[in-house]
Order: sequence, then C-alpha cells, then structure tokens
Amino acid sequence: MTAQATQAAQQKEMARKLEEYIEKIHYSDRYSDDEFEYRHVILPKGLLKMVPKEYFSPDDSGVLRLLTEQEWRGIGITQSLGWEHYEVHAPEPHVLLFRRAKNFVVPQQPRAKDARRK
Repeated sequence: MTAQATQAAQQKEMARKLEEYIEKIHYSDRYSDDEFEYRHVILPKGLLKMVPKEYFSPDDSGVLRLLTEQEWRGIGITQSLGWEHYEVHAPEPHVLLFRRAKNFVVPQQPRAKDARRK
C-alpha cells in the first residue's frame, strides 16, 4: 500500500469515527432562569480527543476554551440559532454549557424578490 493510500485509508477511518461520535452527543433538556435558557451538551470522550488542540485552553489544563458558534458546530454540535458556549467546567471538560436569551427569536431571512415582477 502506498503512503498516499495509507493516508486516505486513515482519513476515511477518522471520518467514520467522527460520524459515530457525533451520533452519540447528548443534548440535555432546556432549563431556564428569568434571563436565559440553558442546556448542556455532553461530548463522547472519544470525540473530545479529536477536537483540534487550538480549541483547548493554552494553560495545558485539558479544558476547552469558550468556543465560537462556528467552532462548536465544526466539531459536530447541532442546535438551533442563538446558543452561545458560555462556560467550561474543568472537572468534566467533555461537558459544554450553553445559553441563549430567554426571549430569543430567530431572525427572519429577507425574501428574494420575484424576478418576474417589474
């Protein structure tokens, strides 16, 4: 097997594992206070090992830093709009805490004008 074929096989296996881990992400029920609704997301520990190193705190504690929406979506977390990763819990780095405003409304997309109209 050539080096290129070996690398392709390894990438295919990584993609398969990633999909398997993504299917096992646990999303808690929502809970709220007067201002926010909250939920926590529990990553399978195998998925946490696949998260890019730059997503972790630079102090080598093994704890994720706060992730942007693009970053947390990029590791397979899927939720509706408006959620922000707002806190990390050092004893359990695979548990991500999210919140969004209690009165959050998904912004409406402007409709494209009908091209046939003048």
